[in-house]
Amino acid sequence: MPVAAELNERIKLPEDVNAEKEKEELRISGENGEIVKKFSHPRIQLDLEGDEIVLSIEEPSKKEKALFKTYNSHIGNMIKGAQKDFVYELKIIYSHFPMEVNVEGDEVVIKNFIGENKPRRAEVLGDTEAKIEGEQVIVSGPDKEAVAQTAANIEATTKIPKADPRVFQDGIYITEKAGKRVR
Repeated sequence: MPVAAELNERIKLPEDVNAEKEKEELRISGENGEIVKKFSHPRIQLDLEGDEIVLSIEEPSKKEKALFKTYNSHIGNMIKGAQKDFVYELKIIYSHFPMEVNVEGDEVVIKNFIGENKPRRAEVLGDTEAKIEGEQVIVSGPDKEAVAQTAANIEATTKIPKADPRVFQDGIYITEKAGKRVR
């Protein structure tokens, strides 16, 4: 199977989004905020040409081709995040011990989980914002990775080791990921 001689991808920036490159850091900003990520690979070139971001690599291996596509996806998510927040929704579920969930600074604090005296804490990352609305926890922000990791931190905080999740269902669970329902 022939190997591609060169991969090129031009990502056009919308009018309300700006990009700056400094060494290995790409900074994309828009009306919703600013996202900064480091892209460092010795063979994948990332350049700015006017209102376009240009990705290129010559004679990529299979792994480099996969990484090239990953870079492309990350840049697309950065552009979307600069325009509009990514939103994850989580549902608070309990049967015997009513949980109290609050946001305190850069942490989500879960009190009285399965009757525990000590509160459990989940870290909120970056520019992500967490809100409690009744039985829902809504996590939103411009950086998709930070929002997803914050939601995962909250869900993991209420995971009970060696308990069958089909029987023991107390916890906080992700129900929607960036507009897509989770089964």
